[in-house]
Amino acid sequence: MTAKRSPEDLTILPRDIHFDVSGARSGHWLDGDPVGTAVMNTLSLTFPDGERLFMDAVRAYRDQLDGKLAQDAKDFIAQEAIHSREHHLLNRALDRSKYPVERIEAQIREKIALSRSGGPMRMLVSTICLEHFTAMLADMFAAHDDMFSKTEASIKDMWRWHAMEESEHKAVAYDVFLVATKDWSGFQRWFRRSLAMLLISYHFTRNIAEYASWMLEADGYSPKEARKAVKTFLWKKPNFFGRGGHIWITWFKPGFHPWDHDNRALMAEWQAEFNLVAAQ
Repeated sequence: MTAKRSPEDLTILPRDIHFDVSGARSGHWLDGDPVGTAVMNTLSLTFPDGERLFMDAVRAYRDQLDGKLAQDAKDFIAQEAIHSREHHLLNRALDRSKYPVERIEAQIREKIALSRSGGPMRMLVSTICLEHFTAMLADMFAAHDDMFSKTEASIKDMWRWHAMEESEHKAVAYDVFLVATKDWSGFQRWFRRSLAMLLISYHFTRNIAEYASWMLEADGYSPKEARKAVKTFLWKKPNFFGRGGHIWITWFKPGFHPWDHDNRALMAEWQAEFNLVAAQ
């Protein structure tokens, strides 16, 4: 059976946009909600080092790529570099004298180093799994738009832009994986990516919950209160991670491809908006 690929008419466009994220210095920038702010700040802290891993994972296989996929890989790397830059600026705006930012960043670097130590294929498999998570951002953002009703517009726009571009390039690393594993059997490919997704999903969600709890403890929550509040936010109300479950589970279908979930209609309005901003 021929492996699926991304739509031929899909264009990946790096948009070099700068966002004013100084509002993050004010504390609970997500509608004044300390729990939601802690979760989103924790996610932001994972992006600079994580996206450098993604870039290097795809870059390692560029000599095997040609045609549209070679261009898509180049544009993927450009997009991720800009995302890393903007989240680095958001992360710098956090109050490091109050919040355990350096502690969390050290933990993230340790996890990234473990992935890198396994060589290019482990890096690529980690990337395709984590890209499946970030690809959910556009749908999750749309589902949780009410969370940002009182958030400063420039910070909200930064997250919307990032979510849209992650969805736009959600299959690039996966298509590179299909090329890199072209000599594998379908079962071998399915087993490797499925096992990796189970392990990464467990550790990624647990780590986000743990680090966000540390952030809340700095706001005066007890460890027990912090863990309960983050767990509720992620899995009950507003169920930030849980609402993406129907997309997450499609990963385990034989013959899965990220564009089986075609959400280009959802992205179209955002793309038009940010294309105009990038052109200014």
